[in-house]
This record gives sequence, structure tokens and C-alpha cells, in this order.
Amino acid sequence: MLVLPAIDMMNGKVVIMPQGDFNETKVFEKTPLEYAKEFKAAGAEWIHIVDLDGVRDGGTPNAEAIREIIKETGLKVELGGGIRNMQAVETYARMGVRRLILGTAAIQNEDLVNEATRLYGSKIAVGADVKDGYVFIKGWTEQSAYTLYEVCTKMSVKGVSTMVCTDVRRDGSMEGPNRTMYRKLCENFGMNIIAAGGISTLRDVEIFRDIGLYGVIIRTAYYEGKIDLAEAIEAAKQERV
Repeated sequence: MLVLPAIDMMNGKVVIMPQGDFNETKVFEKTPLEYAKEFKAAGAEWIHIVDLDGVRDGGTPNAEAIREIIKETGLKVELGGGIRNMQAVETYARMGVRRLILGTAAIQNEDLVNEATRLYGSKIAVGADVKDGYVFIKGWTEQSAYTLYEVCTKMSVKGVSTMVCTDVRRDGSMEGPNRTMYRKLCENFGMNIIAAGGISTLRDVEIFRDIGLYGVIIRTAYYEGKIDLAEAIEAAKQERV
């Protein structure tokens, strides 16, 4: 199982934004590159980046910072946030981003999913931000008409191989993840499932490894010193028990 430490980027800074609330943003002093180098030193192979400026405004506002991380660390970058058209997909793919997450655009523009997966295959993932069983869009502010299972079914048919699923209510809560939701996803879909939201202990990592998740995203627990990234990465590599 992969462990993907996360960087949420806004105005060139690393931030934490519990449950997507732009009014509750905590800003950290180290640069995105400095954190990426920390992750690399801890044994990470992948990094999960969210461009919050892209979420808010669209476009590729932090492209140069992302390019620098790829160049200076060699980490495999999984990126989401504001990827709303093929121009953004192509820009990031050319600079070496390994996995591109379509969020709101995947729900509102199925043609984009079709074209992106046709051209880039397994590099395209879909992000599903979930609250009370439904997928939310537009930075977690609007409930879509689709349940998580409806979205996963639809995207599987379209050839999407990876779903990044965030339990919005658990995000930043440090209360532990929604284990039941992720277990059901693994049991019902033959896709790579990456979990985010509430993963705060080494035991959470071990449980998700054992139920067969493809990956877990670690964010708040790392920045608040609640989980040792190197230990989490090592635990994820171990055999299921």
C-alpha cells in the first residue's frame, strides 16, 4: 500500500484547511519544497498535492512550484485542484506529474473524463469528496446529485482506474477514518482506492493495508506530529495480517 504525504498549497504556502473551510486556514512556515524534501528523506515515493488556488480560481497557478518539487526531489506527484480542462491536464502531464485528479470537473463534464483517460490512461484519477454518502463539488460547498457508489460505478465504466475518496466530515478531525466506507469500496469495486480524511495513527495505516486499499493520504497528522511518516511508510509495506 502507498502512503502519500500531502501538501495543500495556497499562495505559495503550505496550509491546512479543515473540511475545506477557507476561513479556517492554518499556514506553515516551511516552503512546499522543504516539506517535499522531508517526505523524501522519510522514505516517501509519492506525494499528494492539492492546489487550493486552482480549486478557487481554476488554471495552473502553482505550476512552477510543482515543477520545482518534481525536479528537486524526484518524487512521484499526484495532483488535484482546479484541473478543469484538457489544457491543464496537458500542462501538468508534460511537466511530469504522474497522476492527475479530476474532481468537480469529472462530475460536471464527463467528456473531459473520456478524453483525459483516452489520452493518459492510468495517469487520470477521479476525486470524490464525500459527505453523508453523497459526493460534494466546488470545494466541498455543493452537494452533487450522485452518491459515492454511483460515481465509482460511472467512473469505472469510463476506464478510470484510481479513485481518491475523502470523507469530508473526518478531514482534519484527527478522529480516525471512516473504515466502513473504505472497506465497502474495496469489496465492491476493482479500482485502486486511495483514502483521505481522519487518518491519524499508525493503526489506521495498518487497518487500511489489511483491507486492501491501494493508498492512504496523510496530512494533518503529520503536520501536528501525531504520526511518524517513516513508520507509516514501513507499516504500509508489510504483508497483510
